[in-house]
Amino acid sequence: MSVWGVAALGIGSMVGAGIFSLMGQASLAAGSEVPIAFIIGGAVALLSGYTYARLGVRYPSSGGIIDYFNTAFGPGTLAGGLSLVYLATLIMTVAMVSQAFGAYADGLLHVLGLPSPGQDVLAALIVILLAAINSLAANLVGKAELILVCIKLSILLLLIAVGIPNMGGRQGDDMEPVPLLSLFSSAGLTFFAYAGYGMMANASANIANPARNLPRAIFLSIGLVMTLYVVLSIVIMSQISPQELVLHADTAVAQAAAPLLGRAGYIAVAAAALVATSSAINATLFSILRISLALSKEGELQKFLARTFWKNCTWGFMLSMALILLLTMSFNLGETANIAGATFLITYLSVYAAHWKLRFETNTRPIWIILGLVTMLAVFLGFMYSLYVNTPFLLGGIALVIVVCLALEAWLQNTRRRT
Repeated sequence: MSVWGVAALGIGSMVGAGIFSLMGQASLAAGSEVPIAFIIGGAVALLSGYTYARLGVRYPSSGGIIDYFNTAFGPGTLAGGLSLVYLATLIMTVAMVSQAFGAYADGLLHVLGLPSPGQDVLAALIVILLAAINSLAANLVGKAELILVCIKLSILLLLIAVGIPNMGGRQGDDMEPVPLLSLFSSAGLTFFAYAGYGMMANASANIANPARNLPRAIFLSIGLVMTLYVVLSIVIMSQISPQELVLHADTAVAQAAAPLLGRAGYIAVAAAALVATSSAINATLFSILRISLALSKEGELQKFLARTFWKNCTWGFMLSMALILLLTMSFNLGETANIAGATFLITYLSVYAAHWKLRFETNTRPIWIILGLVTMLAVFLGFMYSLYVNTPFLLGGIALVIVVCLALEAWLQNTRRRT
């Protein structure tokens, strides 16, 4: 895979999950200050991207993050449990983005006057279709990402080009100033919008000259996406009122296009949203397939999960698809986003701990690891406190994910010892 092919995987995941899936949710929390939240999230992502680049160059593999945990902490309950938490986070991410796809597809069908089978059915169909594509070949995934990224970025850039000259009298200014707690909550979600860069580490074994190309791909994708997020969030907040934001949080980007481009604009941006969310699902499924296979082969999961079901599809991948469909039907987008955002932060904080133990192997200056860890920890603590104040029941869901993953890994470790 080339630099642009790997960067396209990261951009595809970030833009799909970030703008189209989370823009409305982040804006509900931060109001007109959502561009600041995207800047904070981007800064945290750039620091974390440096850690991923150093680890990916030193330990190139398709396992990515799970290999970092095993190398730093040794094969055991901690490394295996963290790997399962990351896999569960990716599964929740696909469920969340597929829910966004269903919302945009359902809205677009209604605008076109066509019958819709419902958001849940549409979300399930896109997951099944892209799972089949991922089962064919990794090269097909990379080529598909380049095409999908070019299409959606072209439409978003058109929205920006039309929106910037029409930003007078910003409707977002009608929103009341947000407290610091709400800004932290939004920053937690905006970091989640950047989290796709971590998935590029799973392609390190497939990229030519990873020592040079992997860091370039990671920083290129984060830098481009950060610029896009900040500018587009300013344009969107200038076109959508607080009342509309509450009613159309899941489709905020298309809703903001209507005043600028009319019905045709809504249709074009909704279509771009379908492309973007499809791209994000595609990129994340790529990582799930590689990680589930690596976990099974390394003994972290039962061996039968590594057996082939069809083409490159394993039984472990099929189990992941079943969990994705179950989550898609059981939770709404906001709930899935908050739980997945918290578990993403937990696993990425754990990567810093792994990098600290491996800092001499990666030849990294400790100050960069400490700086990245402190900034991400601040966002995580603020995000968790915000959930405690606003939606405390979600903390139970987050704790359940962690406990189940660690308990499952402990059971698997005990089973292997008896065997």
